[in-house]
Amino acid sequence: MAILVTGGAGYIGSHTVAALLERGEEVVVLDNLQTGHREALLGGKLYEGDLRDKAFLAKLFAENSIDAVIHFAANSLVGESMKDPVKYYDNNVFGTLCLLEAMNAANVRRIVFSSTAATYGEPEKVPIEESDRTEPTNVYGETKLMMERMMSWFDKVQEIKYVSLRYFNAAGAHDSGKIGEDHQPESHLIPLVLQTALKQRPHIAVFGDDYATEDGTCVRDYIHVSDLADAHLRAVDYLRKGENSNVFNLGNGQGFSVKQVIETAKKVTGLDIPVVQEPRRAGDPAVLVASSAKARSVLGWNPTRTNLEDVIQSAWSWHQSHPNGYGKN
Repeated sequence: MAILVTGGAGYIGSHTVAALLERGEEVVVLDNLQTGHREALLGGKLYEGDLRDKAFLAKLFAENSIDAVIHFAANSLVGESMKDPVKYYDNNVFGTLCLLEAMNAANVRRIVFSSTAATYGEPEKVPIEESDRTEPTNVYGETKLMMERMMSWFDKVQEIKYVSLRYFNAAGAHDSGKIGEDHQPESHLIPLVLQTALKQRPHIAVFGDDYATEDGTCVRDYIHVSDLADAHLRAVDYLRKGENSNVFNLGNGQGFSVKQVIETAKKVTGLDIPVVQEPRRAGDPAVLVASSAKARSVLGWNPTRTNLEDVIQSAWSWHQSHPNGYGKN
């Protein structure tokens, strides 16, 4: 029996594929390579195609004995989602509907879903718990919440059990140095800072220094990508035991400010990182930190790479060896 990983050639998807292979699982990957990279796959059987192609999806399920699905495939840029909502509803929501339809037809009853902290919107309190209000402030977060709700109804009506993993800021790279973070365009803080250290960018912009935080800059919860991958494997095991559908936050439970990230990156790289102060961006909450107590208790998940310096060091090793991303060095 195989595990199907949709979006498996992406950043978190490829690290999860690597973790599955390391423990001897048979892996099938579905990716349209729109944002993923063939070179990021350390193994598994790749089907290049689109979730919304129902005939393609039916063929994939017919040709493989799928035990469970881990679903990463989605567009995920907040800014883009506010400019092109049709793209996000079509790819994220309709794509997931097609996947669930194909799973039901093939009698596959387990799915682990890559969700996001963006489902919460402006937090009511910190740290954020799974029972907190969900009121997304952007189209991306709204589509992810719709996908969760869709899975809940498919559970009630068709008994497809799901685990939704709402994670915060993924960072870092695989211990082997073979895979890491390569987005075009890049929007995440740590790779942007490291690209600045490599002089691929003239400076790093800091948006706002007057937040109600210790140093005035936004605070975020950074979780190492390999710890995220481990949580997905634990979620598969949880469903294999016949447990009920559930939702879990994934984070360190501690926050680091933008300035802390930049200063730590300077220490790790030993290089100057020019900073330019910019006005606040609309919709940026001051603090986003997860409570992961539920995932620790129920899934037995314990992140092992919680030191910010270690996270940035692993990312730096990747960026040094892949300064231009996959297949271009």
